Amino acid sequence: MADVKKLGVIGAGLMGNGIAHVAALAGLDVVLMDVNAGALEKALATIGRNLERQVQKGGIQAADRDAALKRIATATDNAHFGDCDIVIEAATENEVVKQKIYAALCPKLRPDAILATNTSSIPITRLAASTDRPGRFLGMHFFNPVPMMKLVEVIRGLATEDAAVATVRGLAERMGKTMVEANDYPAFVVNRILCPMLNEAVFALMEGVGDVAAIDAGMKLGANHPMGPLELADFVGLDTLLSVLKVLHEGLGDPKYRPCPLLAKYVEAGWLGRKSGRGFYDYSVTPPRPTR
Repeated sequence: MADVKKLGVIGAGLMGNGIAHVAALAGLDVVLMDVNAGALEKALATIGRNLERQVQKGGIQAADRDAALKRIATATDNAHFGDCDIVIEAATENEVVKQKIYAALCPKLRPDAILATNTSSIPITRLAASTDRPGRFLGMHFFNPVPMMKLVEVIRGLATEDAAVATVRGLAERMGKTMVEANDYPAFVVNRILCPMLNEAVFALMEGVGDVAAIDAGMKLGANHPMGPLELADFVGLDTLLSVLKVLHEGLGDPKYRPCPLLAKYVEAGWLGRKSGRGFYDYSVTPPRPTR
């Protein structure tokens, strides 16, 4: 394929609006789609605030901010993806939901368009098999917050063509990202290593090894981590963490990936971390305080 000129993003949540932000800032025309019009309004406001923050810090010029915002169009259906070179799906971490999205989306795409998923754990080969373009399907896993985090994991499925990977590599570089290739195993590289560590921190909390403050301070001061594991789990989203651990546990069959029962309880209670206002910390106060 030629260089990407127009990019589609499905899902206007935290990851989707971040991908749209960096793509538009890189000079690409962007279609940001979400079935919820309110989510699109919120996403544009978030992108605007984040671009303004970059202006204030001297990272970009005001003209760059204005041009990027003008490059982002919004839609509540798939009709505007027909001339996109690549579409990145950034919907919820649920395989059935993603497959339904692909079934509705693929007939709207050009035959040569690339379809990428921002999944953080679900096998790419299995997702690709539910599309009409397994050769032009791959994982393109961004990290939160997208405008700040430099890494993009690219994951091939069994059928992914070299040309699709080369196109995505060029796109990632244009966005100012560093690309690493990961093989198609559950959770890939980063989450394969990170999520069991976060899960072990929850086990340590449940078993009374330490309270939230002690566990997080221990890893920040003893391992030089910029953020404690329970604080990071809240940042990621406890529901997302649980989903990744389930994929690891089911996909690899190893009990070391068993999700901590306390994590499952928090998700059942709706205590999902920062996005719900409560997780291992209470975010209704400043600074957030540990809940255990």
